[in-house]
Amino acid sequence: MKVSIIVPVLNSHEIVRRQILHFKRMNLPDDVEIIYLDDGSKPPLSFPDHGLKNFIIWPTNDFREWTWPVARNKGAHLAKGEYLLMTDIDYIIPLETINVVREFTGDKMRFKREFGILDEDGNFSQDIPILLKYGLSPERIPTRGVQLAPHSNNFAMRKELFWEIGGYTEERIGWAYPQREDALFKTAWIRYIAKGMAKDSNYRPLLYMFPNGQYCGDVDYNPFGLFHSLSRKSERNEIFKRHNSQSV
Repeated sequence: MKVSIIVPVLNSHEIVRRQILHFKRMNLPDDVEIIYLDDGSKPPLSFPDHGLKNFIIWPTNDFREWTWPVARNKGAHLAKGEYLLMTDIDYIIPLETINVVREFTGDKMRFKREFGILDEDGNFSQDIPILLKYGLSPERIPTRGVQLAPHSNNFAMRKELFWEIGGYTEERIGWAYPQREDALFKTAWIRYIAKGMAKDSNYRPLLYMFPNGQYCGDVDYNPFGLFHSLSRKSERNEIFKRHNSQSV
């Protein structure tokens, strides 16, 4: 197995259904597996007739809030692939990017990001009116179009290297959002690079992200109720505090 795609999921049943349709159109090769970690969904995720090879939904049986580091670590333990492709359920992975990771021989690769959606039939779109319908703030379009900055929680990495740098810390579960485990993982990775023990690839293939949260003017914005409803409105969230102060 070359690539294990690892995606934590909480109460996002409709998006999983659309993602399955998206993946089915790809006719993925046998050296790619997809692992969705059901991180306490109610009801549990269940798609028995998904029609995908090398696709599993694994329950973490953890019903605490904000436990995606547990899910990612569990996915890495389950993974059979040489490389882990880690992302979140609000992202859309194109076949071109999967193939880039299949051919990758380095240590770690990050991704560029653009906005996009999967409709009810699993069809991909970046049409501006549709992105606006899903909640993307219209003031972004004239200056930034569909582009947004990269994020450290989306990457492909050698599985062995993931564990060499310690995987994700689970010590902050129970803290108010955000616990910033992705920042801690990034820091550990940078230290690893500084020691000359690994390298970050300069090439970044593309992922697409559903408009939601801060990109729609409200950190809790959830288009059509497609994603989990855990609130990001915390005094630890600098984006929320900035938005809140601007609205006063």
